[in-house]
Amino acid sequence: MSEAGGGRDAQLKHTGLRPGWTTGACATAATTAAYTALLGGDFPDPVTITLPKGQTPAFALAAEELTDGYAMAGVVKDAGDDPDVTHGALVRVTVRLLPAGSGVVFRAGPGVGTVTRPGLPLDVGEPAINPVPRQMMRDHVARVAARHRVTAADVEITISVDHGEETARSTWNPRLGILGGLSILGTTGIVVPYSCSAWIDSIRRGVDVARAAGRTHVAGCTGSTSEKTVVSLYGLPEDALLDMGDFAGAVLKYVRRHPVERLTICGGFAKLSKLAAGHLDLHSARSQVDKGFLAELARAGGADEALSQEVATANTGLAALQMCAARGVPLGDLVAAAARDQALGVLRGAPVTVDVVCIDRAGSVVGRSAPVGPGVVPPPRPSPKP
Repeated sequence: MSEAGGGRDAQLKHTGLRPGWTTGACATAATTAAYTALLGGDFPDPVTITLPKGQTPAFALAAEELTDGYAMAGVVKDAGDDPDVTHGALVRVTVRLLPAGSGVVFRAGPGVGTVTRPGLPLDVGEPAINPVPRQMMRDHVARVAARHRVTAADVEITISVDHGEETARSTWNPRLGILGGLSILGTTGIVVPYSCSAWIDSIRRGVDVARAAGRTHVAGCTGSTSEKTVVSLYGLPEDALLDMGDFAGAVLKYVRRHPVERLTICGGFAKLSKLAAGHLDLHSARSQVDKGFLAELARAGGADEALSQEVATANTGLAALQMCAARGVPLGDLVAAAARDQALGVLRGAPVTVDVVCIDRAGSVVGRSAPVGPGVVPPPRPSPKP
């Protein structure tokens, strides 16, 4: 697959990381090549498409087939330097001619999922081909039709992804009710390395699905252990669990615009101490445990000066927690309450009640806040001792 015009946006503005292409861009390229062959007899290789922001990448074909009535073209997805589970996937598109007036019809082939739950930007029963990739494909088949003097593109576009059903098990799709394979995604056509945009988009779709299912209580969890903890505490169903990872801010900002009655945030003590200190991205490369902040909380919770100094110089957040627990200072609860208050600040008065649960690596609860939200008066917070 060749580079985009302009060096793929100048190698992502000189970061040194190589951008890649979304499944939607790959499907558009394959669609363009297949429809061109269907009308003209030859596959363009490489095939050039225009992305929503004007870039014009060219894609080499990895597979092609032309018979009476249909054409198939395949493109291998190159995710650049992003750790994308679909990197290297072969996206195949089969284009068939339909009777005049049929328009453009999309189908899910093997390895592409089908929507089975409401709340997504597609109706139940539709193939999991998102709106922007659909529009890209409509636009490109219209251009191909015009070049061949065809009045209108009346075609069936069937998208398949080799091994897509197996790969989809490593994505959010099963939880979102997208069954049978992957989604065809992308709003710009470009994968930005380590932007985690796909993860954040999955968080948003998770909130949408939970709301559409009538869930009034959802939980943002940092991993599978925290998911098990909130299920044991609250009995929440799978579609009420949000795989938040490190993106606490993404959950809070989306719930602010799309409220649910109650939001529980659950995760490891160290990660949630970062939220308590005001960090919304909890990844270790972008935020650190502030042991000075933990020392202030410990002092507010009754720690003497000696213990506060020990907390401030502790090797890890967990060590600080254990020091406090041994001397009766509820640092876990204090962190949970501070994290809850930070979350409420991000929510900016949205009608959402929030509570926070801190756990250790085994999943045991080591800190828990009271729920606070509209009409719920927060318990008094201690002030640091002078």
